[in-house]
Amino acid sequence: MIFSKDRIGGTLLLVFCLTYGLLSQNITLLPIQAKAAFTARTMPEVLTVLGIGLSMLVIIFPGSPDRPKLAGFNWGTAALFLVLMSAYGLTVRPIGFIASTSVFLIAGFALLGERSLVKLILVAVPLVVGFWVLMTQGLDVFIEPLPWFLKG
Repeated sequence: MIFSKDRIGGTLLLVFCLTYGLLSQNITLLPIQAKAAFTARTMPEVLTVLGIGLSMLVIIFPGSPDRPKLAGFNWGTAALFLVLMSAYGLTVRPIGFIASTSVFLIAGFALLGERSLVKLILVAVPLVVGFWVLMTQGLDVFIEPLPWFLKG
């Protein structure tokens, strides 16, 4: 078997889908949901089955025989994004969703090359506040907006 770009990608997708499927079984169900047709686990299970099927098709029938090329990528930026995402994950609870996500987006856009601070703020902050309003008011999902020390 030749390890082409497609087969490596399919294998990674397969591992991700299997892990996602296993972790989706940890979603607790209420007793009244035991015999329901649609529960909190339904969509993750459907996505897992579709992902496994598609990844198997990619592994079995790869589109191109090209071998992966590792040269020419900006690995430093990728590493900085991994650090940035880790920092976001560690700060979203202590400093709140709005501040943490805004800083994350501003830093991410800056890493991608945007240098206008006004644009960065005018794009990131309204986007985050709009998403927070949609989630909390429209979908009734609680997301802590502010740091613990600013709560009244």
